[in-house]
Amino acid sequence: MHVLPSHAARAALAAAACALVAGCGSFDRASHGIAGAITPYKVEIVQGNFVSREQVNALKPGMSRQQVRDILGTPLVTDAFHKDRWDYVFTIRRQGVPPQEHRLAVFFKGDELDRWEGDQMPTEADFVATLDNKRKGAAVPELEANEEKLRRFAEENKPPAAPPAPPPAPVSANYPPLESPAR
Repeated sequence: MHVLPSHAARAALAAAACALVAGCGSFDRASHGIAGAITPYKVEIVQGNFVSREQVNALKPGMSRQQVRDILGTPLVTDAFHKDRWDYVFTIRRQGVPPQEHRLAVFFKGDELDRWEGDQMPTEADFVATLDNKRKGAAVPELEANEEKLRRFAEENKPPAAPPAPPPAPVSANYPPLESPAR
């Protein structure tokens, strides 16, 4: 015998299905809200060597390659096909901060610096200020030592005076013979 569900049973089944579908929709909205609030950690990506405006200002035409390397550091890119060009590229990508990219190309004639070109480099103080995004409005630390600070540091870190050395032992006036006695 085949029993047909009653009209009330069908209505209850339809209401349960609607509630289930509506529940899935609200669960979906809730999961998107949670996903928007919780973001995965993104690693800072720092590539290249930072070159400051102070370093670029220290460059002078006619410097040797070694002098340029002492000021700017080792170049990120040296091309075998363009041996008279060094490229300094610096990029930093951090969570919540727009990415930074700075480029500088240095050109040589032989072993002497000819010219350089690239982006307007930030000063050291400007660059340090962009790194600390957690403390807005915080004072940037002073990056140079003045004469007073150097003198105070030397006085504070002065090694203790060594005790006086003992007097030298008296020298004997009687020396052994240089040659063996004759036989």
